[in-house]
Amino acid sequence: MPVHVSLHDVSPAFEPEVERMLELCHARGSRPALLVVPDYHGRAPLGDAPAFVDRLRALAASGHEILLHGFFHRAEASDPSGAATRFFRQRVVSAGEAEFASLPAEEAARRLDDGARVLAECGLSPSGFVPPAWSMGPGVLELLGERGYRYTEDHLFVYDPASRRRRPSVVLNFASRSPGRLFSTVAYCRVAKYARVALPARVALHPGDMRFKLLVDEARDLVGWASGDLAPTGAALL
Repeated sequence: MPVHVSLHDVSPAFEPEVERMLELCHARGSRPALLVVPDYHGRAPLGDAPAFVDRLRALAASGHEILLHGFFHRAEASDPSGAATRFFRQRVVSAGEAEFASLPAEEAARRLDDGARVLAECGLSPSGFVPPAWSMGPGVLELLGERGYRYTEDHLFVYDPASRRRRPSVVLNFASRSPGRLFSTVAYCRVAKYARVALPARVALHPGDMRFKLLVDEARDLVGWASGDLAPTGAALL
């Protein structure tokens, strides 16, 4: 089955790490999708980093897919969801990064439109949207379909929101917030990658992966493992 490789949290806030991930992928013959955050945590606006934007435009011109990845990549302090749901989404899963998990529909629509506008002003055309922490609240899929997006994803599925299709997919990524998470996600990826015999797979690299030699080595191996059947775009998994 095909494998899609993507770089998450592409932002001027992580410029050195983004370059390291690109170098790793290019050395294995992969042109990963770039999941671009318009203003990471409200402190790294794309428009304030013209050299970084020029680099993204050049990468897009060379075949890298551009995907919108939230707007701030940070959840609201006042999350209206229930306490248990809020704890799981924002503490257990994402460390407060699940921006689109609980937004009211009107605010979710505004951030989608603002994100698309920022990317357009930078000369970038996103072909899809990936929510931070792979978490979408009710109604987000419909909002994406209304805007003509042909690709999004969560932990379990890849979607074509415009045609309302979906397909199961295994996602392979690392977590580095604690030694326990680091080693458990390495172990998971080593086993879960064999689901590729039945399901399309997604290799998702994050800037934090580049801070640990073990994760750099594991990422390099995963991208190499994927190189026999790389999906050129996320939508190709469908």
